[in-house]
Amino acid sequence: MRRFLLFLMTLMTFLSVNAQTNTGNIEGVITTPEGNPVPNVNVTIKGKKKHVVTNEQGHFEFNEIPYGEYILVYSFEGETSQEIPVTVPPVSTETSKYNLSLNARELKEVIVRIGGSINQGTARIGKSNIPIMDLPQAVTIIGQSTIENQQAQRLSDVIKNVNGVYLGGARASTQETFYARGYNLGNTNTFKNGFRVNSGAMPEMSAIESVEVLKGGAALLYGNVAPGGIVNMVTKKPRFNFGGEVNMRVGSYDLYKPSVDIYGPISQSVAFRLNGTYEKANSYRDEVHSERYYVNPSLLFKLGEKTKLLVQGDYLQHEFTPDFGIGTMNAEASRPTATGGKRVTPVSRNTFFGAPWQYAKTTQATASIELNHQFNDSWALNALGGFQNYERDYFSTERIQADINGKWKRPLGKTNNKEDYVTGQLNLNGDVKTGSIGHKLLIGADLEKVTSTALASDIATVVPNGIYDSINLLDPTMYVRRTDMPQASWITSTKNPVTRFGAYVQDLVSLSEKFKLLAGVRWSYQQANRSKATTLATNAVKEGAVFQIDKAFSPRIGLVYQPTDHTTAFASYSNSFSPNSGMDIDSNTLKPSVIDQFEIGIKNDFFDGLLSANLTVYRIINNNLSQQIQVFKNGDPVQGATTLRELTGQTTSDGIEVDLKSQPIKGWDILAGYSYNNMRYTKTSGRFGSYVEGERLVNSPAHTANATTFYTFQNGAVKGLKVGAGVYYVGERNAGWNTTYSDNNGALNDRLFQVKGFATADVSAGYTYQKWSLLAKLANITNTFNYYVHENYSINPIPPRSFVVTAAFKF
Repeated sequence: MRRFLLFLMTLMTFLSVNAQTNTGNIEGVITTPEGNPVPNVNVTIKGKKKHVVTNEQGHFEFNEIPYGEYILVYSFEGETSQEIPVTVPPVSTETSKYNLSLNARELKEVIVRIGGSINQGTARIGKSNIPIMDLPQAVTIIGQSTIENQQAQRLSDVIKNVNGVYLGGARASTQETFYARGYNLGNTNTFKNGFRVNSGAMPEMSAIESVEVLKGGAALLYGNVAPGGIVNMVTKKPRFNFGGEVNMRVGSYDLYKPSVDIYGPISQSVAFRLNGTYEKANSYRDEVHSERYYVNPSLLFKLGEKTKLLVQGDYLQHEFTPDFGIGTMNAEASRPTATGGKRVTPVSRNTFFGAPWQYAKTTQATASIELNHQFNDSWALNALGGFQNYERDYFSTERIQADINGKWKRPLGKTNNKEDYVTGQLNLNGDVKTGSIGHKLLIGADLEKVTSTALASDIATVVPNGIYDSINLLDPTMYVRRTDMPQASWITSTKNPVTRFGAYVQDLVSLSEKFKLLAGVRWSYQQANRSKATTLATNAVKEGAVFQIDKAFSPRIGLVYQPTDHTTAFASYSNSFSPNSGMDIDSNTLKPSVIDQFEIGIKNDFFDGLLSANLTVYRIINNNLSQQIQVFKNGDPVQGATTLRELTGQTTSDGIEVDLKSQPIKGWDILAGYSYNNMRYTKTSGRFGSYVEGERLVNSPAHTANATTFYTFQNGAVKGLKVGAGVYYVGERNAGWNTTYSDNNGALNDRLFQVKGFATADVSAGYTYQKWSLLAKLANITNTFNYYVHENYSINPIPPRSFVVTAAFKF
């Protein structure tokens, strides 16, 4: 029997007959081979406008169906479907068994999306069919139900459910910067459907089905990624049953957001899906506005019994007011040997220091194809190709850094940044045996080409030194603010092309029933070509001096011990590299920094999956941190700033994470987590330009925690009523810039300040009746005041108490 029939779905169809009306009912239960019910299976009667979804017990029912022969169609998220003939009334009373053309991977993905254990299923971001329980690494998947229940507007609303991953900054409110285990997750660590995407565009959550977070080492699978983890957004896919949703969301500060999601079959072999939304809002910040347009079409082709092709695209246009928040002022030095010192400007949360005309216009378009082919029972091929175009046109006052009395000369910034990104991936998965030893083998390669283009303007000459005017942050009446928009032109265009290639092999070896070994290695090649700066007035081209090639092997090894079917203990090690910009004292490009990651943990499912409890402990060491050189070749110490760099110093990140999830009774979901992290400098020279040993890095709180719960009443007069609450905590953290030595005698350049920890709480309530639903949320009910900090010039207060309401109709 073919391998894609690994599991057998047992359908027990009972037909109750009404002799007077010649109608009957069709009902059944869908279970796994182990007898576990499978909820959220789409069941339709072909050619009829009849559609149901199996409940938590895997049960479905059609009522008052006229006598006759029908075709039932079953599908999971539209990935595959099966047609089963049934007759009303039944031709026999014997229980029938039917094969459903789904493989184990698809089934587990569905189960993990709909709730239950956090350790079941597979994660798309893992590139192979390794079950989460077999993976020697922490994985968190936030499913669609959580995204919908919390009415997530931005990716940060989803990420706050993942312990150890947190929003660390929101520079000018133009983008969200996340951190994991002390490390910044920038463009290289953010993915959509397995493709790297520019994190400068805030993703649209209405099209997201789930968000996967693979913590720790991911260099083997994705090459040049920062340590700490990667984030992958999975968009909604086409389905072969017709349906959809229209909804309207309104909220505080004039938020209006209509959305539509429609899917269905075009033919027996082609299905479609179309998501779209429009969003317009003001802000709790004075003079700040936002407008977004988004569309996300996709097509699924069944090219044969073993081959599927998925084509996806999306387009986002976002126009908004860049906002650097409330900024900082100079303060008294915090240490006797230090210079500098900063404090947050003591003004209200809504105070806006920008100009009325400033703007940021962001567009992002992506397109991708994904081909999946099953050669036989053992081997499958996954091929992907993708393209992304990103652009931000920006003109604004910026960098709010006032003197000790609040006086600030407002600088202007005018930039235009573009990115063209082309990528391809090829992954061959094998599930084979050598004797009694099983292997889950992954062989793959990926290629990326990124061309970044930056336009520079003549704003520094249009307004002297780029200074717009002067204001006082504490006394608005001291100066008359300028309100006109200067007319600046583009003068240069600079292109920076980067090519990345990687080849990798990985094998999960089942040594015995209880022991498994995951081992693999990647070879990475990255080439940064010389930049080309074009003077637009003359078309003269100037080529940059730096041409850099980085090559490295990234190994990974992990041991898994499973004493029972419900417990996994693991230990793993991985190695990666991080490219460094700049030149050393001999004018050579810097070698990459080498990073070691160690992780041990335990994953537990208790009470048949009703409770999951995971514990992870890790250490990440950046062995050769890039720093400014401290001594010239003649032995003289460096007395001032220089662009020359050297690989000295070290950072170490130690931490512990706890994940909990439970569904104690039907309709009640609980998700919680806690993390502790100690990210600090562990080896420095103590001389000019180096960091201070033992100091915690900026934007790395020691403690973060989250807890959320939702309950939907199942019976009685309040059936369909939903209530929920969430609490989220971010601990005290350093902000600004980490301290450096300003000379070789122990004097410090201190631009560091502390930000207190804070907790926010949300409450939600809603009601669902048949196809209609209404859900309301009151966020930050305690009206907590705190802020996100980018360096020391973009201090963005968190939103105050606010509400949002979503009305939806599902068809």
